[in-house]
Amino acid sequence: MNHALYLLDPDPSPAWAPFAGVRPLSELRAGAHLVRERWETYIGVDATAVFALPHLADFPEPGMPPVRPFAPVTGPAVIASSTFAPRGLGPSLPEGPFRLTCEGVTVGWGVAAGATWSGPQPQAVTVEVQGVQLRGVFDLVPALARLLPEDLRSMLGDSDPVPRGAIVIGDPALLEIRDAMVEPGVVFDTTAGPVVLESGVEVKSGTRLEGPLWTGANARLLGGLLKASAIGPRCVIRGELQHTVLLGYANKAHDGFVGHSVVGRWVNLGAGTITSNLKNTYGAIRLSVGAATVETGLQFLGSLIGDHAKTAIGTLLPTGCVVGAGASVFTAVRPPKYVPPFSWGGDGEARGSRDGFLQVLERVLPRRDIPVDDATRAVLGRVYDWAIR
Repeated sequence: MNHALYLLDPDPSPAWAPFAGVRPLSELRAGAHLVRERWETYIGVDATAVFALPHLADFPEPGMPPVRPFAPVTGPAVIASSTFAPRGLGPSLPEGPFRLTCEGVTVGWGVAAGATWSGPQPQAVTVEVQGVQLRGVFDLVPALARLLPEDLRSMLGDSDPVPRGAIVIGDPALLEIRDAMVEPGVVFDTTAGPVVLESGVEVKSGTRLEGPLWTGANARLLGGLLKASAIGPRCVIRGELQHTVLLGYANKAHDGFVGHSVVGRWVNLGAGTITSNLKNTYGAIRLSVGAATVETGLQFLGSLIGDHAKTAIGTLLPTGCVVGAGASVFTAVRPPKYVPPFSWGGDGEARGSRDGFLQVLERVLPRRDIPVDDATRAVLGRVYDWAIR
C-alpha cells in the first residue's frame, strides 16, 4: 500500500528562531538533505503537502510541494514531523493506524485507507524510526556529525576522475565529483570523511576541502578552509567555514570565520564577518530570543542567521547569536545576542520598512537567476507582517 506523505510543522517557539514563521521548518537542512527530503526517502514518495502557518501558504521555493494550513488528512497517509530527521529507508508500513516513534517520542502518524486524521490516534501500532530528533534550529549543528558522513557515503561510486593538479589527502575513493570545475592546487582531505561536489560546483585554487563535506549544485568555493559542513546550492563561500549548515543561495565571498552555525537562504555576510562559537568559560551556550531564554546544552554554537539577513564588513557575532530574518546589521561591530527580524542597524531600535525589504529582494534574487513575481512578493510580504506583529 502506498501512503501519501504530509509534513507537519510545530507551533512557532523561540527554539525555532530565526526560521519559525519565516519558512516551513520542513525546508531546513539536516545533514546533506532537507528534512522533507529525508522523509520522502524514508517513506518512498514525494510529499503531497507541508502543513505550516497560514501566512506561509504557497511559499515560493522551487521543488517544494504545496504549503497549506493544517487540515484533516484522509488515508492512506503518513503525517511526519518537521522536527525529526529520519535516516535511510523505512520498512513496509502497516495497513491500519500506526505511530512512528524514536526513542519513545512520537515523530509521525499513519492513517489507514478511508480513515481521517486530525490528531493523535489511540491504539495505533508503534513503528520505531531511526533518526535525529531536533529540539530547535541549534540541533542542526550537532546533527551534522550524526547524519552527514552517512549521507555522503550513500552518494559515492560514480565520481569524475581526480582533477588535474588537485592534491588528495586520504582515500581518493571517498571523493565524489559530479561535473564540477576544480582548478589546480585545490586540496581534498578525506581523512575524516567523504567530500562530495554536486554538478556545476566551481572550486578555486587555494581552497582546502576537508570531509565530511557536501557542496550543492552550482555553488562557488573561492578559497580558504572548508570542513565538516553542508553547503547548499548556489552559495558563494570563501574564508574559514566549519561545522556549519547553509540552506542555499547565501553569500560569504570574503575572509572571516563561520563555525557551528546555521545560515539561511539569501544571507549576505560582509567581508570579515566572524562568529564566536565557544564561550570563554567553555560552558553550555544559552540563546536569547526576545524575552525568552533557550538552553541548548551545546558547548559549541556560533550564529543562527535567518533568511535574507545581512551583516556589514567587520561584524563580530557573539556566541549563540540569533539574527532574525531580513535584519540588516551595520551599526555595531559587536551586535547583541539577539537581533530582531527586519531590524535596521542591528540594535533593535529601528526596523526596515516592508517596501524597502521587497525592493531589496527584487535586486538580489535575480542575481542568482530567481525571478521575483507577484506570488513571491505576496508571501514574503506576509512573512514581514507576521514577524513584526
